[in-house]
Amino acid sequence: MSIKINEWRQVGETSLSLPTLGFGAAHLGGMFERVSREGAYDVLKTAWDKGIRYFDVAPFYGRGLSEHRLGGFLIDEDRKSFVVTTKVGRCFRRPNDPATFKREPWSGGLGMEFYWDYSYDGIMRSYEQSLFRLGLDTVDALLIHDPEAGVFEGGPNLDDLSRSGIRALEELKRWGHIKAVGMGLNSTNALETIAPRVPLDFCIVAMAYTLLDQSAAKTGLQYCLDNKVSVVVGAPYASGILATGPGPNARYHYAPATEDIQDKTARIMAICKRHGVSLQAAALQFPLAHPSVVSIVPGGAKASEVAANVDYFDEHITSQLWDELAAEGLIDPACPRPT
Repeated sequence: MSIKINEWRQVGETSLSLPTLGFGAAHLGGMFERVSREGAYDVLKTAWDKGIRYFDVAPFYGRGLSEHRLGGFLIDEDRKSFVVTTKVGRCFRRPNDPATFKREPWSGGLGMEFYWDYSYDGIMRSYEQSLFRLGLDTVDALLIHDPEAGVFEGGPNLDDLSRSGIRALEELKRWGHIKAVGMGLNSTNALETIAPRVPLDFCIVAMAYTLLDQSAAKTGLQYCLDNKVSVVVGAPYASGILATGPGPNARYHYAPATEDIQDKTARIMAICKRHGVSLQAAALQFPLAHPSVVSIVPGGAKASEVAANVDYFDEHITSQLWDELAAEGLIDPACPRPT
């Protein structure tokens, strides 16, 4: 299956369409390591020159830094030529003591303190703050960010979302300010338990459907398919290990990869090698076979990584690879495979 980045797929029943390959901008906010101003520009310039026209960002990425850097690049481009999605639920303010403020988990992020607000006013405030940081007067879609954090003390109030926050998003869509309403999630459980709380057009799902884990296929992704909710896969490399391969610094689910994940990845990589296929190409192309998935948005901290992602889309993969992975129990045999 050779997938082209200029293949656009409709999101739910909305007027929004997304290309199969986008760019996730978390690295520009300093995820794992700081990216310099010049480095961020090179990453975005490479993405643009390679034909990428869909950019996903969030206020939380670098505590506003990622939105600043993305907006600074896009501000001179024709607004009709690209798609931007960002997220709501966190608002930002100056900390009481900037000198001692901790910017974790972002390396080089802005010294801004956030607070959760899923209410009508909070959603509108988050939206307007994003427009200012991006330097744009429109975004194409807004996503409710990290609702799973509500299980922790100080996390978002999901009742606020149900009572009034969703009304803000529906009004913005009805007024034509945005084309679609989404939710950004990190777990299979959230797809099953949180996404159904409010009407959605799409979800960006990190970790729940990758070459390493298809546990959401029969539950959360099936719910999306049944309810015409499109899916964007937000971490097709499973936060790192499917890009780097197994090794002492490999990451999975944003943490050091466990021994069993390292072993499974090594077995998948060995089969890919026998078929003359890179692990990365298999990781990027596999999720797009699911009928609910419209796009994937891998990130990149370096221009070379972004260029490589585009090249992986041109890599030819035969059905025999997927057949062997299924026969070895390394992917769910019931899951759709690229053909």
